[in-house]
Order: sequence, then structure tokens, then C-alpha cells
Amino acid sequence: MASKNFDYSVIYSDDDFVVLNKRSGILIASDRYNPDAPRLDLIAEKEFGKLYAVHRIDKDTSGLIVYARNPEAQRKISMQFEKRQVHKIYHALVYGHPMFETLHVNLPLLPDGDSKHRTVVDKKHGKPSETDFRMIGNCGPYSWIEAKPLTGRTHQIRVHLASNSLSIVCDPLYGGNQKPVKLSEIKKKWNGDEFEERPLLSRLALHAYKIEFIHPSTNETVSFTAPYPKDMDATRKQLFKIYKTDPLNEQ
Repeated sequence: MASKNFDYSVIYSDDDFVVLNKRSGILIASDRYNPDAPRLDLIAEKEFGKLYAVHRIDKDTSGLIVYARNPEAQRKISMQFEKRQVHKIYHALVYGHPMFETLHVNLPLLPDGDSKHRTVVDKKHGKPSETDFRMIGNCGPYSWIEAKPLTGRTHQIRVHLASNSLSIVCDPLYGGNQKPVKLSEIKKKWNGDEFEERPLLSRLALHAYKIEFIHPSTNETVSFTAPYPKDMDATRKQLFKIYKTDPLNEQ
């Protein structure tokens, strides 16, 4: 059931909610810094009618976003997010080799805490924020990491990684390194044209991969996963060929 829309594909829809797999670089709701930027909710409403927000993911993150289709479903699903009853899994490609197998980060976060509108660790004014990380595997200069945010703060995964000296590939805000992933730099025998080469990945390597919550009408647990976008999947395949680590098989 895939929409032929460049901005999203449809993972699931019923009378209560829709689950979309969004591209990186599109807002999921209004943004005070960029009120005229394209918005996923407004674009998807052409297909589904009125949509109601129940949670947020960053503009630059790809992957799963849930919208309710009526106020009652919005209330019930939003309450699950508030009570931390929604289980979310993200996949990230980071620079370097983390020394942990698992890591629990519990650092209070304050959004819009500096001149670049970044979220900052603030033990006095920040809101409680927790993330569980798991090392999936090394891939040469990179590593795949699984992140389970237990709270839903702005840029939470990115800041919690940065607080442990890790940065996600192509993160302009928290990484300080926007160098794209190029096949020529990871493959020993690469014989393409360096001037013609297109990067495998040139945007934030963070993907909202899985979500699980209680259906607002049936009260059954529902679970959804979002396939990687083309750029992230091409990167995954090339890294697997060389380093034999696949985040989709290491679950």
C-alpha cells in the first residue's frame, strides 16, 4: 500500500490513524522558525483528510510518523506518548567505534538552548530525558547504533549521543561534520570518477525504524516498521558488502 508520493509512503491506515514513512528534510507540523516550509501533515491531508498530531520527529530524520484521523484517537494515542507507553526504535549511523555494547543515558534536556536553536543538556532547567542505546556493529570508519528514546524531547537522540562524544553521520547541528558517505572512501578498489561521484548519503543518518503502541479502538498492540529510504539503504548494502554488518539482520 505505497503512495507514489516523493515525501512519504503509507505504511498503514485505518479510520483512527495513519502511519507514514517520511523522507528526511520535511517538517511534520508547523515550525515557528520556518512557517512557510513544506509540511508533511498538510501534504498527507490531501490523501487522508484532516490529520491530528500525536508526536513529533525531527525534520531531518526519516522514518515513521503517526497521525490520528479523529480527535478521540488523537487523545488516546497522545496519552500513550505522554505516559511513555509507546515503544520506538531508531537506527543511526555514527562516526567511529563506540566502546559500549549497551548504554543508558539519563540527562535533562532544554530545547532551543543556544543561539543555533539546539537542544542542550541543562541539569537545572532541562526536562527529564532518557535514551537506551545498543551497539549493532562496526563498519570501518562508522558504526550502526540502535536507539530507544524513553522520552520524546527535541533532538534527544542526537544530543544524548553528542554528550557521549558520538555524532551521527551528516549531522550539521550536533556533529560538526557534514562530510557525506562516499563509496570511494570506504571501498579499497574503487575505480570511478571522483569528480562525477555522487555520495551514497548526504543527510542526517537517523531513521525512525519501528514503533509499537495500543490501537485506540481495538486495544490490541500494533507494531510498524519503516523500510530504509534509498540513500540509507544503499549505504547499508555497501557497508554490508565490505564489513558484513547489517542493522536489519542484527535485531
